[in-house]
Amino acid sequence: MKLSRGVLYMAASAFGFSAMGVLVKLASPRLPLSEIVFARAIVTVVLSYAMVRRAGLSPWGNQRMSLVLRGVLGFGGLTCYYIALSRLPLADATTLQNVTPVLTAVLAWWLIGEPISGSTAAAIAFGIAGVALIIRPSGDPLDPVGIGVAMGAVVCSSFAYVTVRKLGRTEHPLVIVFYFPLVATPLTLPWMLSAFVMPRPLDWLLLLGLGIATQIGQVFLTKALMIESASRATTVGYLQVAFAMVWQLLVFGDLPTPWTIAGAGLILGGTLLVAQMPSWLAGRAE
Repeated sequence: MKLSRGVLYMAASAFGFSAMGVLVKLASPRLPLSEIVFARAIVTVVLSYAMVRRAGLSPWGNQRMSLVLRGVLGFGGLTCYYIALSRLPLADATTLQNVTPVLTAVLAWWLIGEPISGSTAAAIAFGIAGVALIIRPSGDPLDPVGIGVAMGAVVCSSFAYVTVRKLGRTEHPLVIVFYFPLVATPLTLPWMLSAFVMPRPLDWLLLLGLGIATQIGQVFLTKALMIESASRATTVGYLQVAFAMVWQLLVFGDLPTPWTIAGAGLILGGTLLVAQMPSWLAGRAE
């Protein structure tokens, strides 16, 4: 089975973001959320600027207001997601975040006229069914605040993805990635200073690692959205749920339930359905 570049990029992005989620989960018991968000922004702004300059590009782009908007939306989405990770189990927070493809597909159709093909709609349905199976068996009620901020992350991320898709017509992907931490750093600095805790040596490694993992996720996400429709690319992002299950087992020792395995199977099935479709057949808008 030959996979398109866009699908491979999105799979790499899902892996990067799943690793980021694990590192946030490990760092959050000791470090304030504001410090984690700021560290992520600092690491990614340095990496992004170095990548832009290495490519010989101007970092400022053409549509600066839209680039700033993308940065604000991305900042809101990842900050809400980090809050959700601090209040919910890793698998639950990751699963709720993966409602994003549904809203992204609707917004892309409404705002920029991208069609939703039958195969992509079927893959979204597989993903929703998988999410429902994973959440349904939980005996303990989830934190309502955690659920609320997770849904806030979905809204911000969906608008951000559609904005990236639109910016891809005029901007280089590295410039789009650069604006995210460029906007996030000054927004986070006062918040971080108000509750600073000196990191221990292990904390520094966790913060550096989550910044690198975020950069991997952002770069490959942006590349995927440049060459695939927003609905198709974000549907492949359901793989993040499966990655989260593996991380939860390996790092935290939590065995997946039969419901979790069944749900992950549906999610993977939907992803493979989209992955095997040529871009034009999956509903790509040129």
